[in-house]
Amino acid sequence: MENYLKKNFDVDPKRPSEEALMRWRSAVRVVKNPRRRFRMVADLAKRAEAERKRKKLQEKLRVALYVQKAALHFIDAGSRPIEYKLSQETLLAGYGIEPDELESIVRSHNSKAVESRGGVEGLAREVSVSLPDGVASEEVSNRQNVYGFNRYAEKPARSFWMFVWEALHDLTLIILMICAAVSIGVGIPTEGWPDGVYDGLGIVLSILLVVIVTAVSDYKQSLQFKALDKEKKNLIVQVTRDGYRKKLSIYDLVVGDIVHLSIGDQVPADGILISGYSLTIDESSLSGETEPVHINRDRPFLLSGTKVQDGSGKMLVTSVGMRTEWGRLMVTLSEGGEDETPLQVKLNGVATVIGKIGLVFAVLTFLVLTLRFLVEKAQHHQIKHWSSIDAMKLLNYFAIAVTIVVVAVPEGLPLAVTLSLAFAMKKLMNDKALVRHLSACETMGSASCICTDKTGTLTTNHMVVTKLWICNEAKTIKSGDNEKLLKPSVSDAVFNIFLQSIFQNTGSEVVKDKDGRTNILGTPTERAILEFGLILGGDSTFHREESAIVKVEPFNSVKKRMSVLVSLPNNGGFRAFCKGASEIILNMCDKIINVDGKAVPISEEQRKNLTNVINGFSSEALRTLCLAFQDIKGNHKAESIPENNYTLIAVVGIKDPVRPGVREAVETCLAAGITVRMVTGDNIHTAKAIAKECGILTDGGLAIEGTDFRSKNPQEMQELIPKLQVMARSSPTDKYILVTQLRNVFKEVVAVTGNGTNDAPALHEADIGLAMGIAGTEVHHFPHFVVLEFSYFFIDING
Repeated sequence: MENYLKKNFDVDPKRPSEEALMRWRSAVRVVKNPRRRFRMVADLAKRAEAERKRKKLQEKLRVALYVQKAALHFIDAGSRPIEYKLSQETLLAGYGIEPDELESIVRSHNSKAVESRGGVEGLAREVSVSLPDGVASEEVSNRQNVYGFNRYAEKPARSFWMFVWEALHDLTLIILMICAAVSIGVGIPTEGWPDGVYDGLGIVLSILLVVIVTAVSDYKQSLQFKALDKEKKNLIVQVTRDGYRKKLSIYDLVVGDIVHLSIGDQVPADGILISGYSLTIDESSLSGETEPVHINRDRPFLLSGTKVQDGSGKMLVTSVGMRTEWGRLMVTLSEGGEDETPLQVKLNGVATVIGKIGLVFAVLTFLVLTLRFLVEKAQHHQIKHWSSIDAMKLLNYFAIAVTIVVVAVPEGLPLAVTLSLAFAMKKLMNDKALVRHLSACETMGSASCICTDKTGTLTTNHMVVTKLWICNEAKTIKSGDNEKLLKPSVSDAVFNIFLQSIFQNTGSEVVKDKDGRTNILGTPTERAILEFGLILGGDSTFHREESAIVKVEPFNSVKKRMSVLVSLPNNGGFRAFCKGASEIILNMCDKIINVDGKAVPISEEQRKNLTNVINGFSSEALRTLCLAFQDIKGNHKAESIPENNYTLIAVVGIKDPVRPGVREAVETCLAAGITVRMVTGDNIHTAKAIAKECGILTDGGLAIEGTDFRSKNPQEMQELIPKLQVMARSSPTDKYILVTQLRNVFKEVVAVTGNGTNDAPALHEADIGLAMGIAGTEVHHFPHFVVLEFSYFFIDING
């Protein structure tokens, strides 16, 4: 039977082909009703139909966007624009623009309408909001009444009786119902009341039991999935309200909110750009166009459901909920089905084989019994004489045949598996793990390899600066240190430029809450550096106002650096700041700042010493960053930031402690035969130190950098991957290649953990994707992901 299953039901565990799925489904269809048999797995017909609808709608949206744009340009050129009359409700609320007009402006990308209203500042006045302070909390309900809620209309959930009706469509149950009706119909005339109904009533009660158990199980499961789906869509966004920057649920957004966007974020509503740097948006989910869109003053329109591919910015919300383009798309689209897991494929295969055997024996039994009955009647010359007793005998033979089919097909097996997986899911939720699909519990048990990120997964993700190298001197930072740490040993010029490099070249923000407490919003690395700057006595507001920011190149996992260009006061030219991975920034520097604040060339000996300092920090499990600057005199294009000839300011060492219990967890995985590999963007020395501390890197293990890994040919990769335990300085592509090789070449069932947008490709490719912690990866186009907060992790299973 195992060979038969392997031959006929060979279905890949991740994204199997439609042909493979249909092959075994066609076999199962013979025995069981597909609507019942496949209630736990993907509906291929619905999936194909949803995909056709999605593509058709995307094409319609794309065409509609361009047609609307062209039509509005034509209207602007030939006639007056459409006039929207303010409704009584809008006037009484104190707003100067209708919801329909706001919706039309963004949807049609009508730049002239924005200009006629006074730009984004004018639109902000029309919706009665201050761009610096944002919406006042007491106005939220009023705005929701006029402009709507940021919620999308959802299809009504199926009732319990719909599940009962589906359960009744099972072919075996239909046969049993017919058998019960015939049994009662024949039993009452032959055996009388009530003896004649016992057999039929017993069958009816059995049918009801099966239907009720199945319907209740499926109904509870649907409610659980609905709750998880709601949690998944409840994104957290950063907005400015009441003059303070805070985090809000996407459902609480209103028209007029000031939303902060950064790399990896989903645009939560339609809006217009207020300000931003190198903001690039992926609109493929709406328009179907794969080419990213650059958002700037000339093209400031942002559409809900699109994603920030690069850069950062702030937007003014103009439309929410069903008035957005994404809301229109959600009306007709439904989420696709999920793929089968190996266990589900095998269970259905076994049920098919047993069912076929049972069906054959049932038919043979019925034919043999009937033939014997006919032979006996012929021997007694009664072949032409029939009575109700003869009919009852034939009915009993038919009931015996049906009983064989019912007993042969393991109908209780899918139910038992469902209940066991639900129990496993409940246990996982008690351990603060939310699972999107029941099948996830089974697939997790098949994992043979784990590729884990370091920062935020193995470590606590709360970073602090513990070491600093500046002006040829290394300093250890202790709790309680203040500005006196540096001032005695460096000049004011060095001190000031060091603080400038911290507060001007950052993607984070220092804000104060209502209680006057200082909070830092941003990534853990950025927060650590800004906290250090505040300890030294720096003032973020003063340094930001000291010189105007001209251009920003945000940090990403490919460049591994962040750069900013600022204009110096009194026409002093420009100054570029750069920070990032130590070895990358060091290669960009040809000078170093001395104690007096002057830039002097770096000698080869100094470069070697700096490399030793960086390696020394890394060997202590510190993440190292270099800070550098460059003064630009004369004419310079503000559109570009230099990529070389920088002056090195300092090397910063940041500590991120290993989470408690990580070493024990790694040992448990290794004892279970699961290989653990660490893939990180950190320096190789830091990565090796953390890996040894966690027990991942062993004596015979291999640690390699991403640049070396990607340069290997397939044959070399096959030789080194079995020994590979640590990959440092890896890009998202490197992690993706590793996971692909492990799955396709080595046939491993791979689990990937991560907590950043750079982990998204590998998380998507893996059999099991786990996003850890409060910084869980927001990869919203993956239907199995659930984005959670408060130190939960979520699980994505694709077979």
